[in-house]
Amino acid sequence: MEKNLKQQESHILKIVLFGPESTGKTTLSKELAKRYNTVWAPEFAREYLQKKWNDAATICAVEDIIPIAIGQTKLENEQLLKANKVLFCDTNILETKIYAEAYYKDYSNKELNEAVNRLQYTLYFLTDIDVPFEEDDLRDRPNQRQEMFDLFKNGLEKHQCNYQILSGTLETRLEEAKKTIDTLLSKKEKF
Repeated sequence: MEKNLKQQESHILKIVLFGPESTGKTTLSKELAKRYNTVWAPEFAREYLQKKWNDAATICAVEDIIPIAIGQTKLENEQLLKANKVLFCDTNILETKIYAEAYYKDYSNKELNEAVNRLQYTLYFLTDIDVPFEEDDLRDRPNQRQEMFDLFKNGLEKHQCNYQILSGTLETRLEEAKKTIDTLLSKKEKF
């Protein structure tokens, strides 16, 4: 399984939009990719779980965690080959791990843990919960937003990830992200 959770080597900046459900990750991923003339890796779990819901009205189960992690890694690797200087990832396998631990209290998987520690990303943008919650078939914790935000923040700190919190309106978030990304790109170009 390790080969399925292996990251494609690249000098492209890898930036993850990260955080609880309904905090604007997908919108930010798409908009940032447009602004930087590049591609983004969608959230594999969303399509995977929506299909499961549509086909049988069933929700995520513990046996779905590894296929979701493998699918997310594969999507990122495919998009990395198409990226222009930067790849935006609408979540990653650390997010999968945090959700697994939140929903299945004793969940632990050695290969997933090793992959989370092995995969490298330039920066995580942790999306704040200060936007309205939008209901859909898959979102189920509108009253636990702060608790989930804290889990994601703690996960980033536990794994010593470089992160920045994005709060405010979409335009405010985009402007803050752009300042940070421009700085990262200018530093990269100097080397």
